[in-house]
This record gives sequence, structure tokens and C-alpha cells, in this order.
Amino acid sequence: MEEETGSLGNGLFIDELCKLRVLDPEVATQTQQLNGECKEFVDKINDFQRIVGGFIAMVSDLAKQVDNEKMKAIGCRNLLKTIAKERETKRQQLLALITEKKMQLERLNTQYESLQKVEADQNEFIEQFIMQK
Repeated sequence: MEEETGSLGNGLFIDELCKLRVLDPEVATQTQQLNGECKEFVDKINDFQRIVGGFIAMVSDLAKQVDNEKMKAIGCRNLLKTIAKERETKRQQLLALITEKKMQLERLNTQYESLQKVEADQNEFIEQFIMQK
């Protein structure tokens, strides 16, 4: 045999080591190359899945942190609203108290003026009584 490989017909081949093969040696070599490339591809896909898994985990953790901060912000906003409402309520109470105290002051001033009038009348009566004696 002068060729390294040869076809015997009926789908049988002889390779460079003079072994009988069912598959053409060139096709077998291409198949082995393809097999190696497939393994590399699978390895790259596995690496990609690992990286993507890490990325997904990182994004998930970040999402949890964002949700926590969002809940804190909502809590703070609600607290500020509550404080604002409490201030307004306190303001209304103080305004009502001021109004009540003004009315009490007016009433006491009126009472004081009335008592001054009574005192003046009594002092006048006393003076007249002393002068008559």
C-alpha cells in the first residue's frame, strides 16, 4: 500500500497505523476535533453559567438592599407625615388655648372694671357717710 490510508470499499478503511476502520480517518479526525471543540464550548458555557449565577446572586442581594432602603425611606416619610400632623394638632390646640385665655382675660378685665366701679362707689359712700357724721 503506497497511500497512508486507503478505502477497501464497502465502507471499510485502513488508517496510517494499518488498522481497519469503519469510518474514514479524515472524518474521524474531524470528529475528534469537533468533540474537543464541543468540550471547550461546554466548558465555556459552564463558566458563563457560573458567572451569570454570581451576577444574578449579586443583583439579587442588591435588590434586597434596595428594598430595605426603600422600606426605611417609606418609614421615614410616614414618620415625617405623622410629626407634621402632630405639629398641626398641637398648633390648633395652642390656638384654642390662646383664644380661651383671651376670653378669660376679657372676662377678668370686665370683672376688674366692675369691681373698681363697686370700690369707687363704696369709697364714695364711705366718704359721704363720714362727712354726714
